[in-house]
Amino acid sequence: MRTPSEKARLKYRIDPRRSPGCPGKWRFYRRRHFINVMLKVLLGQTAIGLAVAAAFWTFGGRVAGYSALLGSLACVLPNGFLALRLAVPRRDPGAKALLRAAWIGEIGKLALTVLIFSLVLALVRPLAGGPLFTGFIASQLMVFIAWLEGNEQEN
Repeated sequence: MRTPSEKARLKYRIDPRRSPGCPGKWRFYRRRHFINVMLKVLLGQTAIGLAVAAAFWTFGGRVAGYSALLGSLACVLPNGFLALRLAVPRRDPGAKALLRAAWIGEIGKLALTVLIFSLVLALVRPLAGGPLFTGFIASQLMVFIAWLEGNEQEN
């Protein structure tokens, strides 16, 4: 059982080393934690995509395997772009700059997803549609799973 102060520390991600006169250390802790979460989600998406592709390759053949792999890549690469947009330091460290980076990153992510799917559907023959979209959806679900895990840790 956690004490109320431990619950608050987990909920608000309070760094116990933080002192009122040292805001830079607090910013570094939040940034490091944020980058760690993004890396874990991206690695989880990659692992799920590889597992789905391996399963399709084993049970459905070569075409189903690389179709699932391409579908998961259509998810992981744009999410990596968004993660870079949010993680790279900006000249203005304020909330407006972060919000602008998030909007640009999300629009870029959507555009990259459309571009990758367009290229895959136009250039890759033969292609299995079911495994392609299964790999994409399985990798996308990793974001939802990470969100659920974060909510469980806060409670």
